[in-house]
Amino acid sequence: MSLASPATWPGADGQPLSCREKLKVLAENHAELAQVMRDAFEDAVLMGVDEAAMREILAHLVAALPSPKRRS
Repeated sequence: MSLASPATWPGADGQPLSCREKLKVLAENHAELAQVMRDAFEDAVLMGVDEAAMREILAHLVAALPSPKRRS
């Protein structure tokens, strides 16, 4: 599994984003998140958490993120 930033970021309309500033922010966010997730995963596994269970826990965290478009 690669933790490299995606080559393209799809927009809401299906077209890739092209704004350099947006792409820069997205790449920085991706790198930061990848490092935090890697650290949390490693810590959990080294402390005895089952790897498959930790992957599921992390996936559930992502799935449970609320959409910022639904904020009122």
